[in-house]
Amino acid sequence: MLPRSGDVLHVTRAASVQFLRPITFRVIRVLDWPTYDGWLWLDGYELNAAGDAVNRRSIFVLREGLRQLASAPGPRPHTVRPRRPLARTPVRVG
Repeated sequence: MLPRSGDVLHVTRAASVQFLRPITFRVIRVLDWPTYDGWLWLDGYELNAAGDAVNRRSIFVLREGLRQLASAPGPRPHTVRPRRPLARTPVRVG
């Protein structure tokens, strides 16, 4: 699973030994920094129990160790609003 922007992940020790205490993490982006095969750099926010962002972090994790809690919402449909006709009036010059 390659995370995408908006995904909420449960990051545990399976993803990296640095996560002795698991965290909930919302992805901003997957960084394209060079890594070992199967590893990634993620940029995002650590979330508290209420789901609020408490700390911005860049983390180095094993892709297969990540567990997705919630996926990013799909793109919103584009809404087209009708335009009002433009009122044209003569302009006095001079």
